[in-house]
Amino acid sequence: TADGKFVSIGSIEPQFYAELCRIAELPAEDFAQQMNPAKWPELKQKLAAVIKLKSRDEWTALMEGTDVCFAPVLSLEEAPSHPHNVARGSFVTVGNTVQPAPTPRFSRSAASDIKPAASAGADSQAVLRQAGFSDEQIDRLINSGAVKQD
Repeated sequence: TADGKFVSIGSIEPQFYAELCRIAELPAEDFAQQMNPAKWPELKQKLAAVIKLKSRDEWTALMEGTDVCFAPVLSLEEAPSHPHNVARGSFVTVGNTVQPAPTPRFSRSAASDIKPAASAGADSQAVLRQAGFSDEQIDRLINSGAVKQD
């Protein structure tokens, strides 16, 4: 997008593609051959050029809530506060850390207790042992700096 951010578009079915073309004001003479695989590289470049004309938030204002099959690509900082994620309870705060909530969620079986995320390297030895590495191999990996261990 114009601000260097990203959007995802998956308008494959004809009615969704037509809505994309209408909202994004894509020229019919360029975008009429949606189902011609030989045209896909060219159409991709042309669509990318159009998408770069507006910011991610401008495209979101135009397309979110339509049938375009569109979504803004959110950063990890933005995702927890997006209205869709808030409504679905997609993120939880454990301790001082915001993290994805367990999924899927079922009505008759609650998720286990959510624990804080482990620090990087907290479980390296145990994970490597489970993967079949010997203690000597693990020590070499840690001593060489290839693996972090807290």
